[in-house]
Amino acid sequence: MSIIETTRVSKTFKVNQKKKGLVGAVKGLLFPDTRHIKAVKDVSFSIEEGEIVGYIGPNGSGKSTTIKMLCGILHPSAGDVKVNGLDLPRQRRHLAMDIGVVFGQRSQLYWDIRLGETFELFKRMYDISDADYTQRMGVFHELLDIGEFVDQPVRQLSLGQSIRGNLVSAFLHYPKLLFLDEPTIGLDIVGKKKIQTFIQEMNREYHTTVVLTTHDLSDVEKLCERIIVINHGEIVEDDRLVNITRKLAPYKLVHVLTDGTIPPINIAGCRLRSADDSRICLEFDHHQHDSVELIAKLSRLLQINDFSIVDPDIEEVIATYYGAPPADRADGLS
Repeated sequence: MSIIETTRVSKTFKVNQKKKGLVGAVKGLLFPDTRHIKAVKDVSFSIEEGEIVGYIGPNGSGKSTTIKMLCGILHPSAGDVKVNGLDLPRQRRHLAMDIGVVFGQRSQLYWDIRLGETFELFKRMYDISDADYTQRMGVFHELLDIGEFVDQPVRQLSLGQSIRGNLVSAFLHYPKLLFLDEPTIGLDIVGKKKIQTFIQEMNREYHTTVVLTTHDLSDVEKLCERIIVINHGEIVEDDRLVNITRKLAPYKLVHVLTDGTIPPINIAGCRLRSADDSRICLEFDHHQHDSVELIAKLSRLLQINDFSIVDPDIEEVIATYYGAPPADRADGLS
């Protein structure tokens, strides 16, 4: 069953162009120079209950605008948005109990009180029983280690502690749908791991649907089986992560450890990426070469002491895709 459905959704903003100086300001007031920017263009997709979906794209691609329309914060200029069976924005007030939102660079915690008091305020706001509150806080203590700082004032929390606190606030009422915008921004490896584990556990245990927007594609690799790529306000890809990786990068990498002798390698569909002493990295078209056959060919050219075959890094793949001219993307990738 779909928990999110968008049909030809668009959002256009009216922007006034301001000119320099006092004269320009007066002219702009009397004769405003207005232009319309279409941030989202005819976007259609659906997300099933229990999915963890990465919604990614470069800066200014329309990610945040889409998320705000899905939360009922912004009204679409055209099209239909339905979240958890509710028509937005008409029924947006009814949606508040069904969603949780975390914006990595914004906080919903109260600055001057201790963190635990913020949770207690949310407990009353969502009318959570004492028994449920105690049980849920036990889960959060176990997965996010919030017990060590729950009695600290919010203003004294570190970045990682603050983000964990925001996650608890967003999930305290056990929403059906969680929107996460850059939830691990600025965190170290340990902090990221805690949050990734928390999201996975909540999804597994409570079947929570998660929509993740991030520029940290390690989060996407760890959490998402499906990604939706938006660029210039349009959906350009919507598929399983593994399929998109194969589609956008029809190659794999083979790392070879040799005895130090590296002869010229002339194999069609295979090129040398790097060579350093006894280590080389080759890129090969996996549609053209079977991995076993390729290693057999390489073994006839050089002494192989060890090797590994890996998929290309997802960050490299997506960065190349963002940077491609629109015509190239449409012809070769979309």
